[in-house]
Amino acid sequence: MSLEALRQHLNDLDARLLELVADRQQTSREIARVKRATGHATRDYGREREVIMGARDQATALGISPDLAETFMRLLIRSSLTTQERASVVAHNAGNGQRALVIGGVGKMGRWFAEFMQSQGYAVEISDTSAANLAGTPLAGVPRVDWHTSDLTHDFIVVATPLSATDAVLRELALRRPGGVVFDLGSLKSPLRGGLMALRSHGVKVTSLHPMFGSETELLSGRHVIFVDLGVPEALERARELFAPTMVERVVMGLDEHDRLIAYVLGLSHALNIAFYNALADSGEDAPRLAKLSSTTFDAQLDVATRVAQDSPDLYFEIQALNDYGAESLEKLARAVESLRTSVLSQDRAAFTALMLRGRDYLEDRRTIAERRA
Repeated sequence: MSLEALRQHLNDLDARLLELVADRQQTSREIARVKRATGHATRDYGREREVIMGARDQATALGISPDLAETFMRLLIRSSLTTQERASVVAHNAGNGQRALVIGGVGKMGRWFAEFMQSQGYAVEISDTSAANLAGTPLAGVPRVDWHTSDLTHDFIVVATPLSATDAVLRELALRRPGGVVFDLGSLKSPLRGGLMALRSHGVKVTSLHPMFGSETELLSGRHVIFVDLGVPEALERARELFAPTMVERVVMGLDEHDRLIAYVLGLSHALNIAFYNALADSGEDAPRLAKLSSTTFDAQLDVATRVAQDSPDLYFEIQALNDYGAESLEKLARAVESLRTSVLSQDRAAFTALMLRGRDYLEDRRTIAERRA
């Protein structure tokens, strides 16, 4: 066969592969329907393992890479789960006949929540007057309103404004005493304490959420949403029910516990990456040159650091500076770096080894969790 004929054969194979993927997606939708009808959970880890191990065995028999087969099957499984989860959310139709208002609904997470609630059947309205979002692309079929003049008779009011503006919004909502459930999406809760307590003291059904994922997230399996219990059981339960048809992990905790943990989950990880890429910048070496000498570890760390560098400095500063517990994690980071530096400069092999073994022991339980998220 000529080169051109071989290329055409590849094109034909690619087209057939995509047709098979489309067929698989349709079957996934049918599986989702059957699972709902029979009460089965959307995700079955045992079944996924069977599929992956079977693919590896078949790949070996066919003379192709088992790792390639596993990667391919994991992509297909993830796509299938996304299809099934979306179908479950739509079929749940929890918002039928109800209204939702998303204040800050043109921003990244605000838009995610507007789409999420719209998919559940809520009649969604968006209010967003921030200069950065005024020119944002509106969601199809979602009207924009001014929440200041709205009647606020919605069943849910989601506050997805920037952290620096959220407390004022919550306080103003408290004065107007809306009848529906009100919750914010702030990455920190310390700066919002006054507004959240004002809502509670005015008899508003209030709780507080922290989605532990980005606005680009499609599949919620392996992800977490933190629900902050403010002592209003009805609000907490209704907010948790919004995610009942998904596979997200719903975690409930108190306000102070949330912010102390976030000082490590977000504050420490952000600080580590900011320090990492600034150390590289101070090295005097060009990033492309370092990339040519990269290793698996360096590539993975650089990928994370690059995403951090592209995010909002204002948001990241607020996460560091406005958290009542923020200084604690930064102090731990400084001490850890100094311990590492001291062990290297003093040629103390035992101290260096102890640092690594301590981390190995601490992170051992994390491996199984990470594997489930793969």
